[in-house]
Amino acid sequence: MTTYASPTTKPNRPNLVAVGTIVWLSSELMFFAALFAMYFTTRAVQGPGVWAESTGMLNIPFSATNTTVLVLSSVTCQYGVFAAERFQARRAGALWQLSKWGMREWFALTFLMGAFFIGGQVFEYAELVHEGLTISSSPYGSVFYLTTGFHGLHVTGGLIAFLILLIRVFRAQKFGHSQATTAIVVSYYWHFVDIVWIALFTAIYLIK
Repeated sequence: MTTYASPTTKPNRPNLVAVGTIVWLSSELMFFAALFAMYFTTRAVQGPGVWAESTGMLNIPFSATNTTVLVLSSVTCQYGVFAAERFQARRAGALWQLSKWGMREWFALTFLMGAFFIGGQVFEYAELVHEGLTISSSPYGSVFYLTTGFHGLHVTGGLIAFLILLIRVFRAQKFGHSQATTAIVVSYYWHFVDIVWIALFTAIYLIK
């Protein structure tokens, strides 16, 4: 059975792991900046007519719903961080008492919401391929699948991180600073991919 460290102190956020994660995310930001540059450059070269025809295939209401689920997952992730900061690994009450949930419950819900987003993205890809939009069908198809696909890979990486963290916490004899710090670092990454997707969704789906 997991035991808990004293809640009188909180994990220090400024540590080597957190700083290293922030530096790494900065490099990832440059990577996505390059993808944005590729997208807008291709758009400028192809012209508004070609772009308008291609973007007409996108199911914006469906993608907006999928985006909402991903954005809300950042909220559930942060609630998990709050629970980790008070060294609460699991719920202290009934399942329906959200105020008594621990890190495990909030992160498990975040994982499910992230998995829902990936499932929605796969469904959207299948629909677009059925309509004839593939990665090799046009320049728009190439930049669309590259930008959204690389982001999807990052979301999948976040889901794997959640799984690893949940397994480690489940197997740990004590929930303390190390586990709490890992939870905080994973949340940094998750918030990052959410923010990037908001920018991608705005650029690809909303800006015609």
